[in-house]
Amino acid sequence: MSELKVMEEMKSPNTRGSLRREFELLGLKKGMVVIIHSSLSSLGWVCGGAVAVVQALMDVVGEEGTIVMPTQTGDNSDPSGWQNPPVPEEWWATIRNEMPAFDPDITPTRGMGKVVETFRTFPNVKRSSHPMYSFSAWGKHAEYIISEQPLDAGFGQQSPLGKIYDLNGKVLLIGVGHDSNTSLHLAEHAKPHPTIVEKGTAMLVNGERKWVNYKEIEYDADVFEAIGSVYEKNHSFSQYTVGKSSCKLVNQREIVDFARRWFQEN
Repeated sequence: MSELKVMEEMKSPNTRGSLRREFELLGLKKGMVVIIHSSLSSLGWVCGGAVAVVQALMDVVGEEGTIVMPTQTGDNSDPSGWQNPPVPEEWWATIRNEMPAFDPDITPTRGMGKVVETFRTFPNVKRSSHPMYSFSAWGKHAEYIISEQPLDAGFGQQSPLGKIYDLNGKVLLIGVGHDSNTSLHLAEHAKPHPTIVEKGTAMLVNGERKWVNYKEIEYDADVFEAIGSVYEKNHSFSQYTVGKSSCKLVNQREIVDFARRWFQEN
C-alpha cells in the first residue's frame, strides 16, 4: 500500500505523543524491562517514522526501565544453509573467507525491520557481541543484558533472553505474531532431544577476523505461532490498538515456561 493510501485511511497522524499515550494504555510502564518485536508499517503513517516510535517507547519506559530488541545478522552464517536466497555451492568458500567480521558498532541487522535498525543506532544503546544473534539494549539493565552471550547458546539461559527472564521482563509485539517472538527460542533449550548442528560465522578473535565453526542446537520458529495461540487461550495478557496496529504485551517468563512444557510434552 502506498504512503498516500495509508494516510488517506487515517483520521489523524501517529506522533511520538500519540504513540506514547497508546503504549501506556496497552500497559507499558516506567521501569519495565521489555523486549520488543515490531512492524513499522502496521502502525499506519507515523510522523517521524521509526525515530518517533523509538522515542515514544523510551518516553514510556524511561531510563529506569530497559528496552531490548533483537539485532540479528542471519547473513553472517554458513552459506551452505542459506535459503532466502540460496547461493551457488561454488561461492561458499569465498563467502567463508571474505565475509566481514561482525562488529557490534557497524554491522547492520538483516530482516529485523526499520524500528530495530533505528534503535540500534540511538545514543546509549548497547549491543551484544554474538555474531549472529546479537541484541541491543537501552536503559538501566542494558549492560547486564548484553554481557557474556555464549557463542554456542545464543538464545540460551546466559543469553540476553535468559537475563530478561531473570528480570521478569515483558514481551511487546507491535503488529507481529508469536512467530517473531524470539523469547520462545529460550524455551527450545528444554527440548528433551534437541538437534545439534554445526554453524559457522565471521567474527573477531583477538582482534583478527576469523571464520569460526561451532555447534549449537537447531533453532526452529515454525511452531511458535501455534504455541502462542494456545498460550493466549489459557493466560491473560494485555492487548490494545496502537495507531492501526494490534499490539500485545505478554509476561516473558510465563510464556517461556509455558513453551518449555509444550516442548517437553510434544
